Amino acid sequence: MNKIASFTVNHLDLLTGIYVSRKDYLGEDVLTTFDLRFTRPNEEAPMDNPGIHSIEHLVATFLRNHSVWADKTIYFGPMGCRTGFYVIFKGDLKPEDIIDILREAAEYVLSYEGEIPGYSPRDCGNYLDNNLKLAKIYMAKYKKEVLDNPVPERLTYPQ
Repeated sequence: MNKIASFTVNHLDLLTGIYVSRKDYLGEDVLTTFDLRFTRPNEEAPMDNPGIHSIEHLVATFLRNHSVWADKTIYFGPMGCRTGFYVIFKGDLKPEDIIDILREAAEYVLSYEGEIPGYSPRDCGNYLDNNLKLAKIYMAKYKKEVLDNPVPERLTYPQ
């Protein structure tokens, strides 16, 4: 079998950041998959599931209700390695194109109070596995390291 693209990324030198993971075509539409790397692979501890789960619920809800990005949002969810998230948007995009919407999403998470969207046994298959406080810690770190400091080495995969 061929090695999939995400396994060809140099994880040894990968910083927290926003990276184009791949571009796919659905008819004439381009779908851009972004690697939102919240922790340094194999350097920092992976994120814990409750924090990841809460970020997933909050950011997916935010994006799918956004006045501009709702129709462009295809998917938002965690990486299996627990070092970040994938987001897929309709459009031929680069990291600089999504920094502002990611900043808005970060502010949404950081200022969120109350019950997490989808927090019920009817709406979620593991609703008790959520932690808003931990989600805010992860998001604050990502905002500080990446969204407030979008330098080239955090926007382009290392070779």
